[in-house]
Amino acid sequence: MNRRVALVTGASSGIGLAIAQMLVSDGYQVTVVSRTREKLQRAADELQKLGTVHAIAANVGVDDEVERTVAEHRERFGRLDLLVNNAGQGILGELETMPAKHIDLQLAVNLRSVIGFYQHTMDLLKSAAGEHGSALVVNVSSIAGKQGQPRLAAYSAAKHGIVGLTEAMNRELASTGVKSTVLCPGYVDTTIADPFKDTVSGEQMIRPEDLAESVRFLTRLSPMCVVPEILFLRPGLVE
Repeated sequence: MNRRVALVTGASSGIGLAIAQMLVSDGYQVTVVSRTREKLQRAADELQKLGTVHAIAANVGVDDEVERTVAEHRERFGRLDLLVNNAGQGILGELETMPAKHIDLQLAVNLRSVIGFYQHTMDLLKSAAGEHGSALVVNVSSIAGKQGQPRLAAYSAAKHGIVGLTEAMNRELASTGVKSTVLCPGYVDTTIADPFKDTVSGEQMIRPEDLAESVRFLTRLSPMCVVPEILFLRPGLVE
């Protein structure tokens, strides 16, 4: 079967949109997921000029919404070759004074949703891997998932969790052909990096398309090659 199908979360802008654009251009049929319906639909309208796109508005920080998203994707496409867990939420502030609801939100969107998407898509991923040797999960973490960042403690904890989860799933699924890669970028020129642009300009940041190109590379590897982690740093700097 030549048909390839992907699901990308956080796909209405930034990294997720760049990845979705690349995948549709490469012939994938893609489900794009984001919380804000209007913004997502505008992105989907543009993507549909390139190929087949299905938009689902959902808050992936809620378990039932993750389950609904996968059920709708399953009904629409019936298969899944590539899952991109990109949705993210970062809230600046000292942990001492951060409200519990802000901590819970970051853990839910950045980590719990990734676990939920693994659980609800596992049969589809295993089926695709059984058909052509491999299926791929790409989890978007952060340099904060490698080096905890001040005033981003909960975010750093969740992003560290994604790195550990990716390592665990590569071991757990080694015999199935389902491979996982975690992307750990420094500052990327997206809206989530806006609070830092007073010290690092957008022009000095990594481009969303850089991460999209890494996903393209991962989709072209043989079933016998697993790339567990990719770091993205600005030239000459350790973030």
